[in-house]
Amino acid sequence: MSLPRLALAVIGDEIGPSLDEMISFCQEHEVRRLDMRTVGGRNLLSMTLEEASSIARAIEKAGLQVPTFVSPLLKWPAQGKGTEDGGKVDFAFDPTDCPADDPLVHAFDLAIMLGASRIRVFSHLRYPGYKPQDLFGRFERLIDLAATYSVTVELENEPVCNIATVTDLAELFASMADAIAPNPMPLAFRPLVDIGNAWAAGKPPTDAEIAALAPRTDLIHLKDRDSAAKRTVPLGDGDIPWARELQRLLTAASEGPTREIVASIETHCPQDGRNATARSVAALRRIASEIGVEIV
Repeated sequence: MSLPRLALAVIGDEIGPSLDEMISFCQEHEVRRLDMRTVGGRNLLSMTLEEASSIARAIEKAGLQVPTFVSPLLKWPAQGKGTEDGGKVDFAFDPTDCPADDPLVHAFDLAIMLGASRIRVFSHLRYPGYKPQDLFGRFERLIDLAATYSVTVELENEPVCNIATVTDLAELFASMADAIAPNPMPLAFRPLVDIGNAWAAGKPPTDAEIAALAPRTDLIHLKDRDSAAKRTVPLGDGDIPWARELQRLLTAASEGPTREIVASIETHCPQDGRNATARSVAALRRIASEIGVEIV
């Protein structure tokens, strides 16, 4: 069985803050997919639909697609819960900054405005005593919205959140599957596997965890890690064995129905974003060639 192909995307604000910078990068490096999170330092979730509409028109005019609205949904404290770390959180969001009454509904409206078929979500900032069952109600609401809007919900593992690692992702999906059995888990709710985040949290994924999640996976984030320096580096410059990681993920994914996985570059090198993203795009193309995977 052939391995799923990779649909290359970049997260726009990893390149630079302005939409012009994002679009010109895609044109220069022959990237057709632009995942959107912020423009001019403002998260799209804080924008009105009118503001987002002008962004969407510019992207469409440039001939680009937006596979994913990289939203900050639930990257804020859970109601009635504290957090384990009161420090600054990158790309966290205060839901009171949303111009609509319901940030969840507004996020789906924005996804439709952008033409995005996916929306990224989190699991609230980490708090003591977290259990997977704490999130069931929140995710059930998101699944309902996903069905209404025909937009897939992608849950990412993020070190500052309750679901920090691929281990946590596998536990959450297994717990939810048990809770709703014998009914199947809706395919509108999927794991956004971030292997770089798992390595940064000190817990690389196991073969069993990848095997459990990969058949449901249609979106991954790609970054690399210099473990000795404890910092993120361009793809291919760090310690993560990306050829092996992609090979085992795609091999396991081939057991499921997905024939294409969006591979989104999330460089996390703000000091040299455009160049680091360019190097990461080149590295992914090289690695894919080495393991015999098609990039589109």
